[in-house]
Amino acid sequence: MSGTIYVINPNSTERVTREIDVAIAPLRIAGGPAIACLTLAEGPPGIQSQRDVDGLIPSLLKRAAGLESEAAAFVVACFSDPGMHALREQSEKPVLGIAEAGVLTALTLGQRFGIVAMLQNSIPRHLRYLGAMGVMDRFVGDVPVNLTIAEMADDALTLGRMLAVGRTLRDTHYADVLVMGCAGMARFREPLEQELGIPIVEPTQAAVTMAIGRVRLGWGGRPLRKG
Repeated sequence: MSGTIYVINPNSTERVTREIDVAIAPLRIAGGPAIACLTLAEGPPGIQSQRDVDGLIPSLLKRAAGLESEAAAFVVACFSDPGMHALREQSEKPVLGIAEAGVLTALTLGQRFGIVAMLQNSIPRHLRYLGAMGVMDRFVGDVPVNLTIAEMADDALTLGRMLAVGRTLRDTHYADVLVMGCAGMARFREPLEQELGIPIVEPTQAAVTMAIGRVRLGWGGRPLRKG
């Protein structure tokens, strides 16, 4: 199948890109589209504020434009979905954001979903986005682990915080499915799910799964218009 699904990590931390690549490895299948994970070198080390989100969009669009002729689809691998709508306007190819895809996937796995956020100041961005998506009636809570991208390199610390947050969302907010609110959490999906006993959505996996379906079924990027 021609063309590559480009999964673009909009922060400049190569470790996160490597972890994303491991997470989506099961989705590389015979006869399916190639999947390549890329780092946006011009991005911040971690996307921790609205300023970070807004500031990286021109670089993201420029990088994607250079890949357009080779691309089957694009996945924006940051839970703020930076530049997703602008890239949909720019590209003829399908464009998926991991926050949108992760939440939509969660809605198929349970009635009430919660988000394991990275930082407290991530939550206002998430709430604005969820409100725009129209899913607040099934959203029960957004609780942060309060770790930066750099701090999340410590596996024991990060998993411990994620488990504590997950238990709070499950037992206090009554979530029956959780979405991990950062692509840098990808490696913890399986242990988190095993320990908590409820579905855990790793949002980059969700977005790449959707992208594969779009490519294989020929569902394009921009809406088709007649006349």
